[in-house]
Amino acid sequence: MTTSGKSKLRPCTREELEGRERSSLASWAQFSAETRGRDHAEPPPEWRTHFQRDRDRVIHSRAFRRLEYKTQVFLNGTGDHLRTRLTHTMEVAGISRNIARALRINEDLTETIALAHDLGHAPFGHKGEEALNELMRGKGGFEHNRHSLRIVEELEQKYPAFPGLNLTWETREGLAKHELAQARRGARLNFEHRNPSLEAQAANLADEIAYYSHDLDDGLDWGLLSESHLNRHVRIWRKAAAEVRDEHGELPDECRRYFTIRCLIDSQVKDVVSTTLRNLEEAAVECADDVRRQAKPMVRYSAKRRELNLELRDYLYSELYYNPVVHQPNLRAVRMLRNLFRYLFTHRDELDELVHARARRIGWHRAVCDYIAGMTDRYVLQEHDRLLGPPVPAQRTRQAGTRFQRQIE
Repeated sequence: MTTSGKSKLRPCTREELEGRERSSLASWAQFSAETRGRDHAEPPPEWRTHFQRDRDRVIHSRAFRRLEYKTQVFLNGTGDHLRTRLTHTMEVAGISRNIARALRINEDLTETIALAHDLGHAPFGHKGEEALNELMRGKGGFEHNRHSLRIVEELEQKYPAFPGLNLTWETREGLAKHELAQARRGARLNFEHRNPSLEAQAANLADEIAYYSHDLDDGLDWGLLSESHLNRHVRIWRKAAAEVRDEHGELPDECRRYFTIRCLIDSQVKDVVSTTLRNLEEAAVECADDVRRQAKPMVRYSAKRRELNLELRDYLYSELYYNPVVHQPNLRAVRMLRNLFRYLFTHRDELDELVHARARRIGWHRAVCDYIAGMTDRYVLQEHDRLLGPPVPAQRTRQAGTRFQRQIE
């Protein structure tokens, strides 16, 4: 305190935070001071970087809150300890920050992309996405990455001066999933390069690390997978389990499973970081746009680790994702989603004026699709029961689907 009683302390400014990035990040990082900006001009934040503002806008969005009640693998509400789309998103954010820190790239941008990457997921996971894509055949389809972009660019309505969240170009670039040509065409990004930033690539690979590793955890917790079977058929599990046993001896079941998966994730992250640094050195990358101009992503697994991960993926599909305990409830729920879409498309008086207003601008197919895609799992089930009653047998569902397809074609 000064003699006058007034403190000399002052808040940390955006300019100071940008200076910290300059002094601590690698030259190939995406610096927040070099953002390509936002679609709609706004005064810059005072005490946050541009990417920190993006992160806060994502976290405070309605679409982010709805992730709590959307399926990851097991139908939402199946078990209190099973992952939801929200807990998965938080795990991706944590892993992506660890990768970003090790690579000396922008943690704030990486985390923001990770937090927003699943905003566009339909109810009931990938099965729900497939159902909406089928219902929208010939009308632009449905793909959750493109829908994530539409949410942050159009559908969120929180600010008086613009639609969406008005995120920076770099955050939206990370959501576009550049390997998807349709995503590029659907985004207002003026994207001219082959690849996104290292931050976007890190978030994308962290997503894969999280869902394969944690789907293993949920499958074991629910008793659909067994450690003995994994030891026989999945090499990366066998290696991680052996390391845990050699270092810690016999552990209680829950601790052993948790720590084995922790070691598996750790080995994945280390492989990604070491492989990426080698790729950056070989490509002589010096700045963020050098990364974008590369023919292939820089953030990758080693060839050996990629082979082992494909083995794990195939195992999860055969033993978990298509296990009747997981698959059949999801199929029943998706039939209800289809029925609800068809009902609302033909009974438009059930929809509020906001949907009607959107339909006048973008057509009824997309307006109904947006409305359904924004629902949580439990809201789909509630609305189906309210409007249509208990689910009908599968044969009657197929007949109704055929009639609906003829009606809209």
